[in-house]
Amino acid sequence: MKDVGYVSEYFGCGSVAFPPQNREEAERFRWGEIGISHSARPNAYEDGHYSPVEEFQYNDKQPLGVELVYEHDQPVIGGRQWMLSPDLIIALRLVRIGNSWVRPEEDFVEVVREKVDKDGSHTSIEIKREFLLDYLAARGLALKLSYYRQRVENIPSLMGSDYEGLADIEDQRDGGRFELRIRELDNVFGGSWALFRFWRTDVDPDEDAPVMGPERDDNTESEQREGHRSGYAGVRVEGEFWRDEWIDHQERSVRVRGDEDSARPHFIAETDGTRIASRDLNHEDIGRWLWFRPGVVNQLLARRGFTLKWYTEQTGAIISTSGYQTHFGVNSADLITVYAYDIAKLPTWEQHVWASHNVAPDGKVSAELLMSQVEAKPASTDAFEELLFKTMRLLEHSFKSKYGFALFTHELDEEEATKIVSRFVSADRATLLRLAKELIRVFSDRLNVRELRKISTHAEKEKLGSNKLLQDLLAQKVGVDKARSVFGVIAGVYDMRVADAHPTSDTIADALALARIDTSQSFLGQGQQLIYNFGSTLWLIGKLIFDEDE
Repeated sequence: MKDVGYVSEYFGCGSVAFPPQNREEAERFRWGEIGISHSARPNAYEDGHYSPVEEFQYNDKQPLGVELVYEHDQPVIGGRQWMLSPDLIIALRLVRIGNSWVRPEEDFVEVVREKVDKDGSHTSIEIKREFLLDYLAARGLALKLSYYRQRVENIPSLMGSDYEGLADIEDQRDGGRFELRIRELDNVFGGSWALFRFWRTDVDPDEDAPVMGPERDDNTESEQREGHRSGYAGVRVEGEFWRDEWIDHQERSVRVRGDEDSARPHFIAETDGTRIASRDLNHEDIGRWLWFRPGVVNQLLARRGFTLKWYTEQTGAIISTSGYQTHFGVNSADLITVYAYDIAKLPTWEQHVWASHNVAPDGKVSAELLMSQVEAKPASTDAFEELLFKTMRLLEHSFKSKYGFALFTHELDEEEATKIVSRFVSADRATLLRLAKELIRVFSDRLNVRELRKISTHAEKEKLGSNKLLQDLLAQKVGVDKARSVFGVIAGVYDMRVADAHPTSDTIADALALARIDTSQSFLGQGQQLIYNFGSTLWLIGKLIFDEDE
């Protein structure tokens, strides 16, 4: 820092939250009181009084404010850690991931970011303003910030530099106090110095247990040296800026206190496009349903923590990170219908996702949804997606029981697989082909080829792939021709998978026909049919192989 070319920048920010009754007294606190000299630590007094870490005191035993960040020096191991207030963490329902605190209920948005140096000691903790204001409103606090910024640069000379013509300044600007000082380096680091040394003469180092007596002139000696240091060429340009700021809440706490959120959307609720505010739909007896494009399911499932659960062939639920299960139905027009209250009670950000897919009523409310919500008599049907996974589990169990080996090489994460093996994935021809690819991935690509080859009787079994080995096993039971016919759907789905990577109109048409897809249906309907055909084929394979009566 004494050499020409040295540049240093520093920014510091201290903060303390104060209740309204202490604000007038807190006005006088500056960088010296809540900045660099201030640290949040507990204190135990000799008279038994204890001040917890969250209390800010200016005078002993006089709590005036609330600390939101605590300082924890690491004893023995070294370093310094800053700790975010547990009350703030729990109130905002935050979860730590690495050096960030996220709020899972709001799509895992990063709320707090911690920064550390190379030694792991904290350098800053930052929080997004809207979340801080929400918390402050719930507690009735205002946060006072005190900033300090410094920049130092050592230059050879003012002449010809960017600072030529400047002089020392003390000024009030930008809501704070600014000082500029320009000094010769020799005046900063040079000058006179003095060294003083004092020592005792009445201790005998040969004694086993020496004891020093009181200090006197006759048992002490001293020496003194003086000198002068100079020769520092160059100029030091130093700027400093201090500023204090209050962060006041807006008297609304949506997350912590549950206040009404004015940012909630409006939804189309009538065939003429009439919209109704979310707050006017937020009661159980609203008696209305809302219509949405099916793409909303994929958009929600693409977010971390969201899952899909099926109840019947045409009804299910989106389970979100907020903890709500939004019960939906698929209607005759391939639209998603949901009871309006089930949408209006969701967190605001989720409502906006739904609102972006909201459309005017078309095709009536899902019949199976009405059976459940109005007639209290749920349909006795099953979603083809659910039946597919159930069939694979039964097939795996049967193989283990009869042949003694696992049909699949690895377990399937059904919760994740349900997101991508779904009729909602099929929105056009390309996504229909990708759905076929996912069906092959969750079944054919997991087949235990090594064990299937052991029980195969095919002459070229070492060259056969997973589907062909399973087909050969079925042929041992029902004959080659029938086995080939049964496996026609699986072959078609496999060809659709190949067409996804190398699409041509002829190959796609042939694959769709082999998979028995009715292309006159909507793409959502084709996706549902694809899953049904694939799953029912697996069920038939299991029946033919393991049903001893066949």
